[in-house]
Amino acid sequence: MPGSAPDTAWTPGPRVHRRTARSGSDHLDPPDWELITTQDAFGELLDEWMGVERYALDTEFHREGTYHPRVALVQVAWPGRLALIDPLEVDLAPMVEVLNSDICAVMHAARQDLEILYRVCGQVPNVLFDTQTASNFVGFSNPSLGTLSERLTGKKVPKGDRLTDWMRRPLQPTQLSYAAADVRDLLSIADRLSDELQRRGRVAWAADAIEAERCDAWTTRDPDVAWTRIKEVRHLRGQALATAQALAKWREEAASSDDVPTRNLLSDLGLVGLAQTRPTEVKKARAVRGVDGRNLRGGRAEEALAVIAESQGRAPVDATAVKSPDVPQELRSAINLVTTWVKQVARDLDLDPSTIATRGDVEMLLAPGPDGPLGTGWRAELVGDPIRDLVSGRAALAFQPGSGLVLEPRAERAG
Repeated sequence: MPGSAPDTAWTPGPRVHRRTARSGSDHLDPPDWELITTQDAFGELLDEWMGVERYALDTEFHREGTYHPRVALVQVAWPGRLALIDPLEVDLAPMVEVLNSDICAVMHAARQDLEILYRVCGQVPNVLFDTQTASNFVGFSNPSLGTLSERLTGKKVPKGDRLTDWMRRPLQPTQLSYAAADVRDLLSIADRLSDELQRRGRVAWAADAIEAERCDAWTTRDPDVAWTRIKEVRHLRGQALATAQALAKWREEAASSDDVPTRNLLSDLGLVGLAQTRPTEVKKARAVRGVDGRNLRGGRAEEALAVIAESQGRAPVDATAVKSPDVPQELRSAINLVTTWVKQVARDLDLDPSTIATRGDVEMLLAPGPDGPLGTGWRAELVGDPIRDLVSGRAALAFQPGSGLVLEPRAERAG
């Protein structure tokens, strides 16, 4: 009741918890969000959710002590509704009906959120608009949500505590208010980005990039190439490399199964040490540098020794997964020139260069085999086809004062 309620009292209800307001000069407006903590309340929310055209979505999660991210809160909003769903109390699986529909999910920097949705629902949104990805096509470079909100709506998104524990209950009002801010104006931000994409004629460009993200950017890591993420392994050769590759695959699969970070199972240094020494006894394995008492517990040491033994005599996997495409010798000198031209094209179009093409994309186009991202779609039209013309002699790059590098058709020589 006004005048008698504590500063942050919580009043339970059949579907939501609401923070009460305090009277006096320190009056607090009631929150515009609802905290969903029961399956019945979630079912009611889903009924309304299925009737909207689009919705804003975000998640809070932890993965510091686990292999897979653990969802701690789901925020969703559409006109007239902003809900915070507690996945520690509510089964999120029924949300698959929304994700599998044609209702557009508006998200910001969605990659990790998509991984979470797939893990808990077995589905990612059929239709996605990622405000960060879209913003790259209208003059931003992977901006934060706060940057976009302030630039496009004039509103500041409160900065939350980076180390806040989202898994701890009860969640505090400041945490919930911060979480709600991540979706409150996301649809308005999407509207402004869509208008600007339309004005610049880049709707299809952004849609192409977002669809690529929706389809495969969130997928789980491939154990077969886990070794490529260990810097020290790339310097190994022969049997040591083969053993390291086998251990890295085993570690990735075991960590996923145990849901622990790979470093908790076996550190990178310990993995490389085991690959180089290839011990045959647990005692000797534990004496290897980088293998300490926290590693290889519960029978995992014996498994690691078995992996080492099985790798004996095996040839290492071809390192093409970490090598640059094999560009023909006569075209290697063109790589730096072409990437410089691509950067200039990006500047002229007010785009981040990596949005158009990375150096690896250029190398893939110039090397034998698949053309990669520059071989089809708007990237091919913008830079892929002109690069082909350049290296085939049908075009040339020239320096034009005031404009920089200019790629122009080359006059055919008279026979």
